[in-house]
Amino acid sequence: MTVETNLKMTEQELRSFSERNGEPAWFTELRLRSFAEAEKLALPKPDKTKIVNWNFTDYPVHSVESTKFDSIEQLDENLRSIVDLEQKNLYIQHNNTAAFSRVSPELAGQGVILTDIFTALREHGELVQKYFMTNGVKTDEHKLTALNAALMNGGAFLYVPKNVVVEEPVQVVFFHDDEQVSLFNHVIVVADTSSQVTYVENYYSTVEEAKGQANIVSEVFAEDNAQITYGAVDVLAKGFTTYVNRRGVAGRDARIEWALGMMNDSDTISENVTHLVGDNSVGDTKMVVVGRGSQKQNFTTKVVHWGKDSDGQILKHGVMKDAASSIFNGIGKIEHGATRSNAEQESRVLMLSPEARGDANPILLIDEDDVTAGHAASVGRVDPLQLYYLMSRGITKQEAERLVIHGFLAPVVRVLPIEGVKKQLTEVIERKVR
Repeated sequence: MTVETNLKMTEQELRSFSERNGEPAWFTELRLRSFAEAEKLALPKPDKTKIVNWNFTDYPVHSVESTKFDSIEQLDENLRSIVDLEQKNLYIQHNNTAAFSRVSPELAGQGVILTDIFTALREHGELVQKYFMTNGVKTDEHKLTALNAALMNGGAFLYVPKNVVVEEPVQVVFFHDDEQVSLFNHVIVVADTSSQVTYVENYYSTVEEAKGQANIVSEVFAEDNAQITYGAVDVLAKGFTTYVNRRGVAGRDARIEWALGMMNDSDTISENVTHLVGDNSVGDTKMVVVGRGSQKQNFTTKVVHWGKDSDGQILKHGVMKDAASSIFNGIGKIEHGATRSNAEQESRVLMLSPEARGDANPILLIDEDDVTAGHAASVGRVDPLQLYYLMSRGITKQEAERLVIHGFLAPVVRVLPIEGVKKQLTEVIERKVR
């Protein structure tokens, strides 16, 4: 049976794309099933943001071939600013092309896998099948998750075996320099029992205005007693309609830490949900956002407590300028049985112009008695007393405002573990608030 959709792709074209990539039969069937689901499912309904008229399906081409890099010395000049030439564990995707990958011999010898998602499907199919949209994000949650599964044209796979501690950060870069390209990326990060890893991700556009779609899903699994630090800096160009879904699942005594710099110039919906499934599990989310122009952005950050003695922390700081608007939804959910859990959150938005808009919505949903929980939220202008203090010491008003903003966003910037990425985020913030 042929499925009719309003997408610029047919079922047969999708099947052919899957065959060209050598995907296993189970994944081809998952694609086709999700393709059919996408036609019937509704869009997600982010609180206080109407997206029914946003374009999530129209794009010029599904996939393009771009330049590969034979060595790290051949990297594009733009990439050199965020990639350390000494970086041992690195994967780079150039538009939709797996362009460069390397893993240190020590980690490869311990069974660590870092590769593009298509190679992972061909060479580690059973392992990918265990985690791909099973216990994290589901294909049928709504139209956008179904589209990600159906149209996936890139992504990465990182697996750290039991008891392996990865001392140095792993870096993955999604480099976008073709305005026609759409990014239907899917990332899976797995830290098996008692393992540890720091994963840092960059989305980096150099085009002035994109014409495609950005539909990004990341699934992060910290098994029992494992630790994952997940850093990301997203710099996607104006013109994209951007959907980002980062989902974490933490087992017993496991820990997932997020440090997210959301610097897109596109209209954006972002979901970041951490499920604390095991007892004594921890989820710690830090996020900074800068909006400018006429951007509309919605950020939902949620920690769900299932295990006893679990601890969830959310810290979000945003800066809005020009006529940009943002919604910050912070949700702490403690399920029945998650006794002695702790849910805390803080969301703060600075507005730099009269036309800018910010809305911080802290939400606590508590189904258990023996817990602790709290929230703080504020939306306002730069504190005039802070400006006065700095200006009284000979600093201009513009420079004083710049220093206040950098200090306001510092809690996330300073915890990014790769110096090049930290520098990139600082420079993007500087450019966007200047």
